[in-house]
Amino acid sequence: MKIAVTGSGGLIGSSLVPYLRSRGHQVIPVVRGKAAADEVLWDPRKGTIETDKLQGIDAAVHLAGAGVGDRRWSPAYKQEILCSRVRGTTTLAEALACLRVPPAVMVSASAVGYYGIRGDEVLTEEAGNGAGFLADVCAQWESATLAAASAGIRVVTLRTGVVLSGAGGALKKQLPLFRLGLGARLGSGCQQLSWITRRDVTAAIAFLLEDSALSGPFNLTAPQPVSNATFTKALGRALHRPARLIVPEKLIRVALGDEMASEVLLGSQRAVPQRLLAAGFAFSDPDLAEALVTVLEDR
Repeated sequence: MKIAVTGSGGLIGSSLVPYLRSRGHQVIPVVRGKAAADEVLWDPRKGTIETDKLQGIDAAVHLAGAGVGDRRWSPAYKQEILCSRVRGTTTLAEALACLRVPPAVMVSASAVGYYGIRGDEVLTEEAGNGAGFLADVCAQWESATLAAASAGIRVVTLRTGVVLSGAGGALKKQLPLFRLGLGARLGSGCQQLSWITRRDVTAAIAFLLEDSALSGPFNLTAPQPVSNATFTKALGRALHRPARLIVPEKLIRVALGDEMASEVLLGSQRAVPQRLLAAGFAFSDPDLAEALVTVLEDR
């Protein structure tokens, strides 16, 4: 297949692009700023894209968006998080729908934040949209694919959990402290973490691209979510370091603000990949302890 990919330089995209190429697919990165001859230029803020270079593609994977945990949530940054997802997705979906021959499939990112803060409730893809800023962002993000679906394009939505990789993301930020023996659980540590390794999220996206019978939302999470306390202990063991400290909830709220603290570090989503497993996808890293050994070598 000829596949256009946004966010090709991000944590997932930088793994997905070579993986797809290794499977014989032709990948066309969709980039901002300056594009090479074999790339597509777009500006999701302005809603522009080089539509002519998309002609003839068989599929699109949309991963681009501002990082949720990159900065404290000021009103301006919250707007950037929302607009980067909704405008970007709308721009791409409308461009795909207007092509002379639209691609067969659009795989578009979302997140388990769609479900809101749900405690220990087991969340399959049938669980409804929750409350809160991230839940609202994800709902609008997913709805922005409407133009593609209306044009008969198969749309797959990726409700992704925390992607574990030593190369970037949340785990890379944690590693320096954990390696110093300063690993700590966050607050009570009871909040559920829906996680997945980078190699599994990469393989899952390819799986969803290649199976023409699959559409709609899919939880891209490992089969066994864990509590923050369990994750903290497992990471300490993987690094052979103690991880017995506790970051008080009050301190987290002071550092990040109540809303960001509640939704990013203290929020709980126990999402399980019911539809992915039913479709026959086989996880390489279903167990956290074993997964962390692999993840720490992922550079």
